[in-house]
Amino acid sequence: MRIAGLGQPVTAFLLSGLAWVTCRANEEEARHRMVQDQIVARGVTERRVLLALEKVPRHEFVPRQFRRLAYTDRPLPIGEGQTISQPYIVAYMTAALALQPGEKVLEIGTGSGYQAAVLAEITTNVFTIEIVEPLARSAEERLRRLGYRTVQVKCGDGYHGWPEHAPFDAIIVTCAAEPIPPALIEQLKSGGRMIIPRGKPFSEQWLVLVTKDAVGQVTTEPVLPVAFVPMTRPRH
Repeated sequence: MRIAGLGQPVTAFLLSGLAWVTCRANEEEARHRMVQDQIVARGVTERRVLLALEKVPRHEFVPRQFRRLAYTDRPLPIGEGQTISQPYIVAYMTAALALQPGEKVLEIGTGSGYQAAVLAEITTNVFTIEIVEPLARSAEERLRRLGYRTVQVKCGDGYHGWPEHAPFDAIIVTCAAEPIPPALIEQLKSGGRMIIPRGKPFSEQWLVLVTKDAVGQVTTEPVLPVAFVPMTRPRH
């Protein structure tokens, strides 16, 4: 392709710009199809959640070799033996929290930072803990680079929560635990909600919705069968 009157460097610049615009449009279309075909079609209709999934560039949160699969209905490896959850599970767990703007939410298991970014599209008070140091460092850098500067990332043992910032309106756990860590229940505010995969590795697991009422009474409700990597604990 040649544009009359323009030199080769200018032509190349315009073509590269056109390619960037086309690529971005394709990514936005892929996110839209992901939301409609994988999430809305399976019953998740919370508007704030759908808007967040439409906006967050999921391809930025997976390794380069898997970017072509970023918007498919599957979990993907992110290194260090960990995965990014499939889009439907991210949407389902986020919707289960019924998170409102301004509420304080704690995530256990930052991974690549994708779930934290989705939460940050709903509220600016996002705290996330990752025990695997390389993942924590890369997720923090990625979130900053993409503009999610209000997300606070900590490298540490999520089993103990983040007491300095408790209580939380909502807690989301992206790794399986059995039993539910007592510290997380303690750090849940009265009226708060927690969604957590419960069960042992290679055995039956369920997403469990935990709620704490105004007097501190805790109830648990299994809501969806799942398969998550186990919660990582420090080696002694």
